[in-house]
Amino acid sequence: MSAFFSSTVHKFLATDSSQILGELNLHARNSVSSLRVSTVISWERTISVLKTTLTQIATEFSSAGNWGLLLEYEIPRRDRRIDVVLLAGSLVIVLEFKTGDSGDEATARRQAEHYALELRDFHRESRGLFLVPVVISRGASEFVPPSVDPSDDLVRAVLVANDESLAKAIRHAVAKNLRASSGKQFDLNLWNRSAYQPIPNIVEAAQILFAKQSVRELSHAHTDTYNLTKTTDLLVAAVERAQRERRKIICFVTGVPGAGKTLAGLNAVHSPELMRDNRPAGCFLSGNVPLVKVITEALAVDNHARSDDSLEESRRRIRTFIQSVHSFLKEYRGSDKLPPEGVIVFDEAQRAWDAVKVRKEFLQRATAAERDALTTVNSEPAMMLGIMDRLLDWGVIIALVGGGQEIHDGEAGIAEWGRVLREHYSHWHIIASPEALNGGASVAGSRLFHDGQSGNAAVTLETHLHLPVSIRSFRAEAVAAWVNAVVTGQPEQAATIARQCSQFPIMLTRSLEHSRAWLRRSTRGLRRCGLLASSGALRLRAHGLEVSSGFRGGISLEDWFLASPGDIRSSNVLEVALTEFGSSCT
Repeated sequence: MSAFFSSTVHKFLATDSSQILGELNLHARNSVSSLRVSTVISWERTISVLKTTLTQIATEFSSAGNWGLLLEYEIPRRDRRIDVVLLAGSLVIVLEFKTGDSGDEATARRQAEHYALELRDFHRESRGLFLVPVVISRGASEFVPPSVDPSDDLVRAVLVANDESLAKAIRHAVAKNLRASSGKQFDLNLWNRSAYQPIPNIVEAAQILFAKQSVRELSHAHTDTYNLTKTTDLLVAAVERAQRERRKIICFVTGVPGAGKTLAGLNAVHSPELMRDNRPAGCFLSGNVPLVKVITEALAVDNHARSDDSLEESRRRIRTFIQSVHSFLKEYRGSDKLPPEGVIVFDEAQRAWDAVKVRKEFLQRATAAERDALTTVNSEPAMMLGIMDRLLDWGVIIALVGGGQEIHDGEAGIAEWGRVLREHYSHWHIIASPEALNGGASVAGSRLFHDGQSGNAAVTLETHLHLPVSIRSFRAEAVAAWVNAVVTGQPEQAATIARQCSQFPIMLTRSLEHSRAWLRRSTRGLRRCGLLASSGALRLRAHGLEVSSGFRGGISLEDWFLASPGDIRSSNVLEVALTEFGSSCT
């Protein structure tokens, strides 16, 4: 990770503008597929404004000549670049230049703030540093200092200036953070070469993988002790072994809530490593309808933006990558048809339906002819194993097993997989985490074989198929414990825990309006917030919230999760509350 151009302010001012522009063009040819004329014009403006501004600043601050300056700072795997980063002592100033047609000021402010938040959370050399996001817009009025500055946060309030008033904004940032800006000058090269360790959410990870990049090296400062690399290596090795030895293998991956099981599954079916040697891409199956809908639409929109494919063609392509498990089973059960994929990931495998639930659901949706043919009904684990067992050469099922939620009526649990394997498919080789065999909190105490006996089935235990560290919330490992203490009526314990995770904002209130106001204040940059409610909380109607199934059916989950923060359909507007069913892809 590095900038297209980097130097001290003194060197920047002494370098001819055409030479700087040439360096930007040279690096761009190595980093992007095509360079737009508008980009070059934007660079010319940026260089010109910076030359004028920094000349003024250098006359006022004796140390300014030694400040670090970086242009077009790349954010890896995010497909984004920060226009300008200014290292003033140990103060990081993030500059985003916007033209009149680049979107409204609110959007520009969110983007600049988001870049600063990303650096704060994921950029190793920015840890503990103050960051000031600045938007430079031609349409902005004269610079006015913000009335409120979040003094309790390393990311300061967003400053907005125009080309002529940028010097005032930088002067304000330096003066308001004088201790940082007048301290020891941060090493430019060290900052430029810094490790950047983001934790993408499910949607971002899917986009990365579909673009044929990798998320194997996922980690973060707070979770460096464990990442997905070893888990992915084991899954890759299992696929290679199945193909090499022409055998059938099933892997059981377990983990605490938020540990990255779904990320591991996405990586398994579409990572470049697993598609080497002409292995076909796998298929990610989930019974979580909201997850399938949201990721499918997000991938389609992203692919449409990256390629010449139409949005509808993009959606068609994505549907071969992620599918509803129920639709997959309906397509291939009870017939000679074989799926083209050799690797299947079954997300939340403990929630697969038992035979009674399968019969009930299939009968409701079946035609008269299909009902007549529905003589023998098996559980979803039995159907899945039966389908993959028919593959002539090799096949791999990767079962992602979670806990933290009670099994609903009709969900078979992990033991159904063990029963079917032991009684009907003992020739399948089982590779499982110890938690899957022995039970534990991450699988809600369930075990693959209820009596601990695998029968004739061969079982290999692999420690790294269990993910023990939550990466979902990189700043608050104690939050789950705090929630448990609150709902079980242990205020003293909750208060103690809250002090341990002070960086994670928590508010407890009985006022919906106070909640909305606090969420709007706390949700910064491009990050999201939303309202969640119990599906049984019908008395929320008095507060303008509807949770009935009829109302939920008219809500676009894709828009709720994916629309931009300013869009009226977005979760950030805080008008529509999702229930535990609609929000189950978070």
